[in-house]
Amino acid sequence: MLSPTMVVLALVVFYPLVAAMRESFYESGQRLDADGFVVEGEWFAGLANYAGVVEQRFLNAALNTTLFTVVTVALEVVLGMAMALVMRRAFRGRAVLRASILIPWAVPTAVAGLMWKWIFQADGVANTLLGTDILWTADGPWAKLAVIVADTWKTAPFVGLLVLAGLQIIPSSVYEAAKVDGSTPWQTFWRITLPLVKPALLVAVLFRLMDALRIFDLPYVLVGPRKQSVETLSGLIWDEATRVHYGPASAYGTALFCYIAMITFVFVKLLGADLLSDVRSRGKEARDVA
Repeated sequence: MLSPTMVVLALVVFYPLVAAMRESFYESGQRLDADGFVVEGEWFAGLANYAGVVEQRFLNAALNTTLFTVVTVALEVVLGMAMALVMRRAFRGRAVLRASILIPWAVPTAVAGLMWKWIFQADGVANTLLGTDILWTADGPWAKLAVIVADTWKTAPFVGLLVLAGLQIIPSSVYEAAKVDGSTPWQTFWRITLPLVKPALLVAVLFRLMDALRIFDLPYVLVGPRKQSVETLSGLIWDEATRVHYGPASAYGTALFCYIAMITFVFVKLLGADLLSDVRSRGKEARDVA
């Protein structure tokens, strides 16, 4: 029953991964053979392609990727939680509000990048409202801020949507009991809402971590390629591949895969432990009540 799915996964995921890892140990192009003739092809290079992992450009790209991931995911969790709490309330026009909040997530990333590029132009909306002359899309710290703002605007609704799904399954009787007991809004959020919605929130954070670590299209469209301040690991891999440096590109891609796999493994271990503790505590409470 599972064999068709496993075959598709092997062709779509496993084979490209193995091919990229194999390519990372080879170099291609022209070189001189033992007789002094120029020959073209590929040859085994060992770990030579991985030497770039410790070079300044790769380390800068890894730092930019980590910075974007940490900052944007943190902001998106806060904003997404606020959006979910607002969308959960029953009021007139709630459907319109939900649709308007989810529009940024539905906009293609390339389109969102072009829109924010227009906003962050030297004579754009951002400088007009702030009364400044900042070069947002030039290479520098302001470009980092522009990418963070655009990415947070784009994907915070995604976190809000997942958190909203978790909020929907919380029974209203829990809040009614808290209100009868005289719980303040902050106590209700901290002791009831947040613990009960934590599984959905952790899943949203995991999805965003994996997505943010692969960020490429938004910095590319908003700021441009080969900009040191916003170049990410995916952007570095793309640049090496477009210059027909397939060996280094494959090595960087393998390093990025290992980086994402390591973070995902650690997060899933923590997530699994947390969910297991929640299940055990709920089971203990049920036994105590019985």
